[in-house]
Amino acid sequence: MAAELPISQDLIDTHNAAHRDALEEDYDHLKRRLKRNGVDADAVKQRVKALELATPTWGAGVGGTRFAKFPIPGEPTNIDEKLEDCAVVQQIGRNTPRVSPHFPWDWTDDPAALKDKASTLGLGFDAVNSNTFQDQKNQTHSYRYGSLTHTDAATRAQAVEHNLDCIEMGRKLGSKALTVWIGDGTNFPGQQSFTKSFERYLDSAQQIYAALPGDWRMLIEHKMFEPAFYSTVISDWGSNLLAAQKLGPKAQCLVDLGHHAPNVNIEQIVARLDAAGKLGGFHFNDSKYGDDDLDSGSINPHQLFLVFNELVEAEARDPSGFNPAYMIDQSHNVTDPIESLLSSAEAIASCFARALAVNRDHLTAAQHDNDVMGAFQVLRRAYNFDVGPLVAMARVEAGGAADPIALYRQSEWRAIKAQQRARASGAAGIV
Repeated sequence: MAAELPISQDLIDTHNAAHRDALEEDYDHLKRRLKRNGVDADAVKQRVKALELATPTWGAGVGGTRFAKFPIPGEPTNIDEKLEDCAVVQQIGRNTPRVSPHFPWDWTDDPAALKDKASTLGLGFDAVNSNTFQDQKNQTHSYRYGSLTHTDAATRAQAVEHNLDCIEMGRKLGSKALTVWIGDGTNFPGQQSFTKSFERYLDSAQQIYAALPGDWRMLIEHKMFEPAFYSTVISDWGSNLLAAQKLGPKAQCLVDLGHHAPNVNIEQIVARLDAAGKLGGFHFNDSKYGDDDLDSGSINPHQLFLVFNELVEAEARDPSGFNPAYMIDQSHNVTDPIESLLSSAEAIASCFARALAVNRDHLTAAQHDNDVMGAFQVLRRAYNFDVGPLVAMARVEAGGAADPIALYRQSEWRAIKAQQRARASGAAGIV
């Protein structure tokens, strides 16, 4: 099926031609600097070109707060329009080839047609996401007091059935993973038994796990708080790991960078989960106070670099067994979502490139000799490299734009869609 890409290729080619000389000059300069550090820039560039992130369908729309949502003209209002916007991000940025849908928000009665629609836009489908953290229209049992962990067996069965439906829909779309996050927990001491609620979770999750196709993964997502503010059933990486170990080899832990207590050492958590063989993937975003879902790299890019430093080491230890799923998970309250997704994808690729620029031999030697400052300087030297020209060159060689946001604005995509699409709802939430 012939691709029907949203942005004119002539526009991209003209844009890149105007940037070519300066980009090549900057890349050649970086290449020489990296060589002095014992790093092959061309090899790093190839790795960056191979980096694949998923975009969430909900991230294509304007996010909401608990109080309000402020739609912008031209934002998507259905799954077809979300795919179109995700295709813009992929065509310009070239490292987001798959989309992660959320059900029932993105439910379709014709998955074959939706799969064909994505294919014509140059997209595939990543992990599917279930939703038992809010009640849906005509739902028989409420999730007010929990879903997979509810004290009522009929409510738990309803939540399990929804996840089974998500698996079947994902199978038809070509997905290979189910992400399960629940908001189950308590707001008052004594409200529920910590032990019994976790036992109910394991019983429900085991029923979901048993329905997974042979080549699928179940990605379990933990979150410290919200919507439950006293306790959350799957609250941290320890609870997540315990659940994944109880369920079996296809169950793995998903790490959302915003789902941790302030100042937690996330990169150490990454190393521990990898050592346990349970590192399933990431939801990339950034945080200042809690689960803020801010744009990736906008607050603490150094932490993102340190996370990738652990990932690069993990892959070097076991290349054949290393396969984490990467997805951007953000709430774009005050920006054009396409611009935020492009900016975040570039920030993630840049931190990956910096981690690849670490001289591993020097780092290992310094660690072995207990040379504290020497080891730190190896990391700091790599982090201080301006890898922008390398990331841009990788993008251009893959068919994307030298300056993605500038090209996107030049295309006037949002203004054009504002004339074609219905106005989005201003209701609170992220749907």
